[in-house]
Amino acid sequence: MESKSKEPLFEQRAHELLAAHPVVDGHNDLPWALRERVRYDLDRLDLGADQTGTLHTDIPRLRAGGVGAQFWSVYVRSDMSGDDAVSATLEQIDGVRQLLDRFPAVLAPALTADDMERARAEGRIASLMGAEGGHSINSSLATLRALYALGVRYLTLTHNDNVPWADSATDEPGVGGLSAFGRAVVAEMNRLGMLVDLSHVAATTMRDALDASTAPVIFSHSSARAVCDHVRNVPDDVLARLADNGGIAMATFVPKFILPAAIEWTRSADAHLRANGHHPLDTTPEAMKLHAAFEEANPRPIATASTVADHLDHMREVAGVDHIGIGGDFDGTAFVPDGLDDVSGYPNLIAELLRRGWSDTDLAKLTWQNAVRVLRDAESVARDESARRGPSNATLTDLDG
Repeated sequence: MESKSKEPLFEQRAHELLAAHPVVDGHNDLPWALRERVRYDLDRLDLGADQTGTLHTDIPRLRAGGVGAQFWSVYVRSDMSGDDAVSATLEQIDGVRQLLDRFPAVLAPALTADDMERARAEGRIASLMGAEGGHSINSSLATLRALYALGVRYLTLTHNDNVPWADSATDEPGVGGLSAFGRAVVAEMNRLGMLVDLSHVAATTMRDALDASTAPVIFSHSSARAVCDHVRNVPDDVLARLADNGGIAMATFVPKFILPAAIEWTRSADAHLRANGHHPLDTTPEAMKLHAAFEEANPRPIATASTVADHLDHMREVAGVDHIGIGGDFDGTAFVPDGLDDVSGYPNLIAELLRRGWSDTDLAKLTWQNAVRVLRDAESVARDESARRGPSNATLTDLDG
């Protein structure tokens, strides 16, 4: 075990490494938090100032955390459907654009891997978008293409509920993985260069998507099921397939997905929230007061940066160091690990991995290089696919009946 005298050395090395190879975070729900709190009114909530106690994310803490690129989630709840889900997703995209317009010196719009590298060279944070859940396209390939044209660079195939063409990890089996239309969605994403995100989907859907995709896939915010047996995590057989696919699994920080003792506690906390008229994903001040009261009466199992490092150790062993990343899920979870309290906490995780003997080369892959490479590879596949075939106009009815 390292002596306490070496602790500052690990922290210093972590900051130095992140200065050269900043974090690409796969998933941050700040847009939804802004929608719920201030309806995107950035005059009412100044993200240029420290918002500790209000949000996990703001400009000063992104800088302090060594974030170099962020996939902003344009998530809408999966109990929204049809045109309502599409409209809400468009509003989320517009909200991200307002955010980028407000902070152009810090946040750089990014659509490609080259854009990410350019932003890093400029000292800005590359800002990309990911849509969280196939309900956002309302079973329409044309809507999928429209989201891509608006800048969305990944689609999570489901959120917490099934869509007609893909099964979610947290719903009852529907089509048994991906339907024929689901495979057409994956094919069209490959043709566009939109990353196929398999967080939230059932293991059957993960395997079907890996079978169908000609481009690397991602898990934007999922950890290892072998370390914490939660359905939102990735089984080892799927992790092992990432090497052949070229994709990455980005470890999340959500305690109920990384700490076995937190699973049942969170179920009870969510039930308490529902009983008081709030959705379990609600992080508004009113909901957080209810959570705080519940936690005072029922002490919460505490995850730490070490807990996340346990997942990354396992994911590196099974998938390989070229196929892992980080996706914190900040501002999309009521609870976070100690030491990873907000977006300023990434250096604590890197310091923990340094203590465990991770090399600078491996950490550079984890934080920056793997994610940039995956997007670049998807772009390369898209050039080949789009040269071979044009847009698909298939419908759900055409393919699934």
